[in-house]
Amino acid sequence: MKILVKNARVVTPFEILENYAVSIENCKIVDIRKSGEFSEKNFDKVIDAEGNYLSPGFIDIHNHGNFGRDVMEANFEALDAIAHFHIKNGVTGFLATTMTASAEDIRKAVENAAEYIKTQNIKKESNPGKHIKAKLLGIYLEGPYFSISKKGAQPPEHLKNPDVGELKDIIEISENTIKVVAIAPELPGALQAITFLKSRGITVSAGHTDATYTEAKKGIERGITQVTHMFNGMRSFSHREPGIVGAVLTDDRVVCEMICDGIHLHPAAMRLVVKAKGVDRIVLISDAMMACGLSDGEYTLGGQSVIVRNGEARLAEGTLAGSTLTLNKAVYNMVYMVGVALHDAVRMATLNPARAVGLSCKKGSIEVGKDADLVIFNEDIKILNVILEGESR
Repeated sequence: MKILVKNARVVTPFEILENYAVSIENCKIVDIRKSGEFSEKNFDKVIDAEGNYLSPGFIDIHNHGNFGRDVMEANFEALDAIAHFHIKNGVTGFLATTMTASAEDIRKAVENAAEYIKTQNIKKESNPGKHIKAKLLGIYLEGPYFSISKKGAQPPEHLKNPDVGELKDIIEISENTIKVVAIAPELPGALQAITFLKSRGITVSAGHTDATYTEAKKGIERGITQVTHMFNGMRSFSHREPGIVGAVLTDDRVVCEMICDGIHLHPAAMRLVVKAKGVDRIVLISDAMMACGLSDGEYTLGGQSVIVRNGEARLAEGTLAGSTLTLNKAVYNMVYMVGVALHDAVRMATLNPARAVGLSCKKGSIEVGKDADLVIFNEDIKILNVILEGESR
């Protein structure tokens, strides 16, 4: 099918193109020109953006669930529900993020996600567009290789030191779909694990860590290129011991995940990261849990009871336990709370995460030859339409 999206404000990583159109064929972007330069009679379907923004689909590389479902349920129905909710919020691709848990529970969640990835390309024969949902692009292992002093909402009884043998086993179970592994670099065995993961092409993220500056730099030298939810679950910055925060903010090799909900980070902290890292080294994440998209109440995360009040998800003793954030709201907050330009905020939710997990050759920006994963939204970043690999919702 040949599709034309016209009368759009096309969001690129560097600017916004006014009154442009994008043509799509065979699930790919094939041309980008001024709206009036296309002949509509050459297309099977024409979508009028009506002057709204046309952006790459958002990519949420760190999220545990939404709308009452959790990745750790380890069943097809949970991942399917998560994928359907994502698409409504402009997320066209995501990573299934696990929690610290027993080895058996992690294995089940990874095995389930790997199986889901294999089967998700089977399209429904009737009204396929009606059933489009976000693509599961891979797996993010958040735990169990973390510091107990910076565990956050990770269950402490299952924390352990990194083990290369165990990682080899879990990668095999995943059928090579693991894209990110979070590790505290100061733990015994961590440096060997980082070296191994890098050799397998897996992104290593420093997370839930009490690493000193020196320990963090050793991890970066071995292959850490990302930090998990910046400032949260890590040693605080000090002018005499900068720790993990000082290491990642001053090293251009490291990309920073940020939960931009105004709860996990003060706007000034977000601005600090933008000034230190620049717009190309920040990845917006939701870190959402099952309460995302639902009302306040009692939920669970990693088998732990979570209370959600006023949109804040916390364990009984008050520790933040994921978020109820959606990625389109994170983009909105970066623009209206932090003051980042719209095309820069979109880049943080599209091209940057695609690069972080090795998928930027085909996703993350509106360029000829890339997958036609697109979203149309208004000034409030309200999602008006979604196109996934050439299929519109």
